Amino acid sequence: MGAGTMYDVVVVGARCAGAATAMLLAGTGRDVVMVDKARLPSDTVSTHGLLRGGVVQLSRWGLLDRVFATGAPAITQVLFDIEGDSKVRRIKQRAGVDSLVAPRRYVLDELLADAAVESGAELRTGVTVTGLLRSDDGRVAGVTGHDVNGGQVELPARLVIGADGRRSRMAGLFGAEKLEQFTSPCAVFYTYVSGLAPDTYAFHIGKDRFAGVFPTNDAACVWLIRPTPLLEPIRTAGSDRSKAFAEQLDLLVPELGERVRAGRITERLRGTANLPNYRRRSHGPGWALVGDAGYHRDPITGHGITDAFRDAELLATAVDQDDLPSYEETRDVMAREVFDLTRALTAFPAPERFVELQLQLSDALEREADALASFPELTALAA
Repeated sequence: MGAGTMYDVVVVGARCAGAATAMLLAGTGRDVVMVDKARLPSDTVSTHGLLRGGVVQLSRWGLLDRVFATGAPAITQVLFDIEGDSKVRRIKQRAGVDSLVAPRRYVLDELLADAAVESGAELRTGVTVTGLLRSDDGRVAGVTGHDVNGGQVELPARLVIGADGRRSRMAGLFGAEKLEQFTSPCAVFYTYVSGLAPDTYAFHIGKDRFAGVFPTNDAACVWLIRPTPLLEPIRTAGSDRSKAFAEQLDLLVPELGERVRAGRITERLRGTANLPNYRRRSHGPGWALVGDAGYHRDPITGHGITDAFRDAELLATAVDQDDLPSYEETRDVMAREVFDLTRALTAFPAPERFVELQLQLSDALEREADALASFPELTALAA
């Protein structure tokens, strides 16, 4: 499309949530452009692990085989370790899938963006959105910004979707208030380790600690979550953070610490603390929010990519039916139980209660996967 052309939809953010939304909307025949300030492919903070619901969505969209073709291993079993008592369970067939997957984000985001372009969306990277176009009645009518060379960008559109993450500039421009929020008292650190089992998710639970392993394309993401003050030995270690991380695993989860030391840490340690958890108002005249821009939870319930996929489809369906209020209403109903469980788990109750909450979480996520599997097939994307 040329300069000044009116798009049906501008999607600001071209990662999981934005690319999936653009793919689905373009698949319905709409003129869609997605913009991102980053040059893709590029990495972003993520623990990568998809549970069943996210795999269901990839399968329904015809993209699961593409994900496996990138080298992301099929996860066929899960190890649960509760204070040293370990059990391994095979992943059973349910909702049409019998394995899980944890792709690196630079792989998954590019794959989704490519799928959006194949569906007819336009992709423009290196574009920073700084403002909105508005009609005479105040309705959002597009975006303004600049490219990497400082050139001015103006994209008129009938609908602008913010998919720009938890630090969403678009939410601020839209004036999207938070409907509910709390701050997590936890911190998470993670790195990548080679030499670990490629077919197994691992979860280790103990007093004031939750650790795990998600095998990815080229290594395994190994993570540790604790109440923030208890991770000070890592937070204050400076350039020795990776060493401090390994030492904490040795102390808290000896079995996992031993496996990490037998392998090789391949990348720098990453982490974050005291994350915001919230639901935002996610639609208004001429605008909507999707992904972390509209709804975000602490990684202790590790379900963010599936949230993004779910909300992308809910939003695309609502746009197709010209019923944006139904998007937010359905999102909030589907997210309610997991949001509440996230709040409870971040309080790190005694291990027995933590395990009970994890079982409730597992049941909730399996029921959500069933619901996602029942969504109508999008035949335009089935090729």
